[in-house]
Amino acid sequence: MPFINVKTNVKLTAQKKDIIKRRLFDCIGVIPGKSDRYLMVAVEDNISMAFHRESNINIAMVEVKLFGGSTKDAYQRLTKAICMILSDEANVPGENCYVKYEEVTYWGNNGFMF
Repeated sequence: MPFINVKTNVKLTAQKKDIIKRRLFDCIGVIPGKSDRYLMVAVEDNISMAFHRESNINIAMVEVKLFGGSTKDAYQRLTKAICMILSDEANVPGENCYVKYEEVTYWGNNGFMF
């Protein structure tokens, strides 16, 4: 049950948002035991953000929440994939993209706790 939330100051077209979402769905499998079947993705664009005191550069903050956890190596592979996607599709350089991981102990869905 992963959730990936992308926040960027870049204004994206609907088509670019869909491409980013599709590519995120395609790469979640680098985390062992995770698949696109239960992945939820949000892409929030055109947000007022600043990095290094600059607001006129392309930046992104990505939060990845996972039920359970994984390894540093798996997170490294996913970070590389996420940064590549945002570089390709939103012109956000890898050095301007933060990826935060949160391992969640309790996760509910449809009135049920996992």
